[in-house]
Amino acid sequence: MDLRCYRPFMALLCQLLALILWSPAALAVPNHIAAELIAGPAAEPGGETTLAIRMTPEKGWHGYWVNPGDAGLGMQLDWTLPKGAKVGEPAYPVPQTLLVQGLMNHVYESEYAVLVPFTMPADVNPESRLPVRVKAQWLACTEEICVPESADLAVEVPVGAPQPGAAAKFDAWRQRLPAPLDAPAAMALSDKALRLAIPLPASVELSAPHVFIREDKVVDYAAPQMFTRKGDTLLVTIPRAKFAPRGADSIEGVLKLDGQGNGVSFAARPGDVPAGGVPLAGAETPELPALPWLLLAALAGGLLLNVMPCVFPILSLKALSLARAGESEAHARIEGLAYTAGVIAACLALGGVLLALRAGGEQVGWAFQLQEPLVVVALFLLASAITANLLGLFEFTVPGFVGNSSPRSYTQGAFATGLLAAFVATPCTGPFMASAMGAALLLPVLPALTLFAALGLGIALPFLAVAFVPALRTRLPRPGAWMVRFRHWMAVPMGLTALALAWLVWKVGGPTFGLLTLIAVLLLIAVLGWLGLRQRKGKSARRQAWIAIAGCAAVLLTLPQPAPPAAGIESILDTKPFSEAALAKARAEGKPVFVYMTADWCLTCKVNEEVAIERADTKTAFDKAGVVVLRGDWTRRDPEITRYLTAQGAAGVPLYMWYAKDGSAEKLPQVLTPALLAEKAAQ
Repeated sequence: MDLRCYRPFMALLCQLLALILWSPAALAVPNHIAAELIAGPAAEPGGETTLAIRMTPEKGWHGYWVNPGDAGLGMQLDWTLPKGAKVGEPAYPVPQTLLVQGLMNHVYESEYAVLVPFTMPADVNPESRLPVRVKAQWLACTEEICVPESADLAVEVPVGAPQPGAAAKFDAWRQRLPAPLDAPAAMALSDKALRLAIPLPASVELSAPHVFIREDKVVDYAAPQMFTRKGDTLLVTIPRAKFAPRGADSIEGVLKLDGQGNGVSFAARPGDVPAGGVPLAGAETPELPALPWLLLAALAGGLLLNVMPCVFPILSLKALSLARAGESEAHARIEGLAYTAGVIAACLALGGVLLALRAGGEQVGWAFQLQEPLVVVALFLLASAITANLLGLFEFTVPGFVGNSSPRSYTQGAFATGLLAAFVATPCTGPFMASAMGAALLLPVLPALTLFAALGLGIALPFLAVAFVPALRTRLPRPGAWMVRFRHWMAVPMGLTALALAWLVWKVGGPTFGLLTLIAVLLLIAVLGWLGLRQRKGKSARRQAWIAIAGCAAVLLTLPQPAPPAAGIESILDTKPFSEAALAKARAEGKPVFVYMTADWCLTCKVNEEVAIERADTKTAFDKAGVVVLRGDWTRRDPEITRYLTAQGAAGVPLYMWYAKDGSAEKLPQVLTPALLAEKAAQ
């Protein structure tokens, strides 16, 4: 169970328990975090010194930062001061992160000191000592239990001239405080994310950055934080909390720089937060290959998408269209360029929308369009119509398959066919393509769009080669009656695509949603058959065609809301739903973990499950090694799965991760062999 849904309630519960348990009976129990109030160097009357509350946790216990995170409670101080004396805001050292059962905590697991400014009364006698008392309350926790603790602390503060060397201990504690930035930060707060622009010189090394927000319940503490650099500005994107307040005039926080407790504090106000930037290696973003290799991977990945059953018929018919009688070399090249332009335009459009949604805080990835049930319905209607066209049921021009011989007609048809081919080809992530699309989500906008364009070029490359290489074109069979039979045969893979989409509609929308969609498709085919009958009689069918298109649009707008995804996992393995909490728990127990991310619309995923995952020998090996299997279903949009994919440098599914007993993580190939998982379990 994902406990993060209950974060606000758990935090409130911690506070209520603290109020109940902070009682005289509780005070008799020895504290697991020892507290001591220490006076700083002497100061003149009216001057300022520093008090320190030194906290020393026992091994395995921890205390909390001023904002404890998803659970816990910050320290509360009730001062008793001499007349005229004042204390300022406590200053905390840079905290650490501690993820427990999916809940992010901001903690201190070793000795730390909270420094408090102390102002002397103006009329105090020199050479005297001022008694100061404070009732301190805090929460001491391990990863299993929490205990509210308290102490009455007292100290005498010396009045007089400061003594040389008296502040050495305090200087060491001050070095652990975050250094304040000398320039304000900018913030942009939306319903989905908090975006920060922190002025930080590019020379400052960031090995393990993390931002701690002082204000409570503004961000999702456990969500991955994305860091990019743009010159001397650090750009940070943090997803919002589920119950976050609607707005904020300012944000204060601490930026942790590394794992040695170094950090800076900042204050941010609404302002301009630029997009883009270079992702940081070593943060929550993986190290990326060089751009030329990514471009080659995108090109190769697009090339392989041409063998998918929904693309191959389109590609084949377009290639054979170049063999029609009277086709000139100039026309062939123009048609090839138009088709390529359509494919690249579709890939750029999908990529641009994807990047824009992610910049706005949406947790989406590659093939996000197939996570929307209405888009799947639209593709089902389109695939059914194309299948009927290939079977000869009607002769309405499916983009670029048929048309008159005018240059404008075949150019427009080729461009439209390219759009269609790219849209139906891009849902699955195949070999080579995964690393490129994963990097595209982390790179600045221009390099990212270049990768999307390279993917489109890879999809268009076979047809472009036929169009520009006469030797390939001359090897194509000459036009004849066989082309009609071939066209009918091409209805088989397209029909299988339609059947797969019908199954997907049922999976993403439920039985009622799927049945209504099937009825709509049967009505569409009936209308198309009627149009074909009119065409064969030599009658115009343009008006009726537009009526059919309007009917399809009405179907999409009037379908009911799809049912929520069904619970449970059908598997021969002991498979559990993926969550960050489940993964953290299994790794903490020292068990090997196999995480696989899949979707019902991903052909590669389903092949891998049949070939390598859902196998008796895999089950035997996993049971023997005690492997924990976590399955992430990305058929419908799931922000937690999207965050995990992004953290692993993946833009979509499939993704396979193996976590060994020693805690090491390994990304497995996207094409699994039957023996691979059994071999991993036996290691």
